[in-house]
Amino acid sequence: MNKAVHQLSASMINQFNRLDKISHNLANVNTTGFKQEGVVEGTFNNYLKEASEKGFTPTAIDSVTNTMPKLYENYIDGSTGAIVQTGNTLDFALKNKDTFFKLKDPNGDIVYTRDGTFHNLDNKLVSKNGYEVLNAQNEPIAADSENIALQLGIVKTPISNLEKMGDNNYIAKNDFLLDNVAINDGFIVQGALEKSNVNSVTSMIALIDAHRRMGQSQKVIEGMSQLSESLVDKVGRPT
Repeated sequence: MNKAVHQLSASMINQFNRLDKISHNLANVNTTGFKQEGVVEGTFNNYLKEASEKGFTPTAIDSVTNTMPKLYENYIDGSTGAIVQTGNTLDFALKNKDTFFKLKDPNGDIVYTRDGTFHNLDNKLVSKNGYEVLNAQNEPIAADSENIALQLGIVKTPISNLEKMGDNNYIAKNDFLLDNVAINDGFIVQGALEKSNVNSVTSMIALIDAHRRMGQSQKVIEGMSQLSESLVDKVGRPT
């Protein structure tokens, strides 16, 4: 097989992954507090360099694999979305990036979210998927409490320290990077929600670009295949 086909095939796989991320972002353009995701593309040389810097001895890699495009990493865009007023006293928005509400899932684990769409369930403040909303001491909050906004537990942590777990929630990778906010005054807007930070226009442009790049690689592979067939017909197969 022509060596260039390996690189082109890898490039197509990368574009498939881009399409998956962009489509997921567009599907959540109206999801409260949603943070868009993306991928970073690199070559195998990046991995060899990192391995060398960390003291690992890279194995011999041929030039084809060494220059093959790969997905270097996934990332979450932690920029804040627009805050819109709702008038609902149990809706809350966080003003600052890298701050999150604390919730307790059905397993008793603490998870984090930017979605402040809360509800009263049996006089407990819960998220839209029924998780208990916690205060700074990791205790449930009564839905009829006075100054309920001041009771909401908030943590500060880099978005890179969080991993998406579904239902617009996150889990922490490293608990030592979590900073509990003792007094949340000035962090919250009551009666408002944060919109998704997905820009539908730029996401659609990126979707078209990924489709175009994938199509270009496919056409080149098809052209190389036709050229190889033509050469075989003209030169003949070896006996």
